[in-house]
Amino acid sequence: MKKVIIGLVLLAVIALLVGLRLRSEPTPHVPTVASTSSGPSDMPHHPSAAPPVAAVSLVPAYYRTAPPANTLPPTLSPALFTGNERLAYQAAKEIPQTLAQMPCYCHCDKGHGHKSLLSCFESQHGENCGICIGEALMAHQLKKRSRLTDAEIREQIIAAYGSQDHD
Repeated sequence: MKKVIIGLVLLAVIALLVGLRLRSEPTPHVPTVASTSSGPSDMPHHPSAAPPVAAVSLVPAYYRTAPPANTLPPTLSPALFTGNERLAYQAAKEIPQTLAQMPCYCHCDKGHGHKSLLSCFESQHGENCGICIGEALMAHQLKKRSRLTDAEIREQIIAAYGSQDHD
């Protein structure tokens, strides 16, 4: 009986450690299947699993939880840009941990190895991409004016941009 209890405790500890590791790493560069249903889930979906009955879209890479701010790469200065581009780079400066938790639907995770929407503003990529700019401005507005959590903002981004995903 002791061996069974010890075995169950070990399994629980291993599951906890694996869960914590998954939460602190970006999702793999292989897109994950995500339902547009409203129920939040911290569990990664496997692309080969049967999709849910609800509408399905491919979700690009993002961090499930924000990395520490001091570990995030710097973004370009907003002063280098004008108009909406400047506002998007300003958003990246103001809420980098939030943007790190957002997927980017221009699918730069595939073509450029980006790990999240924040990656787009580490270079001039964000300046030339309407999707990156739109997502950054949307996330900033939802964070500052609507005071949504990062997970709620991600749901809004996925709902708004994922429905346009035609890969």
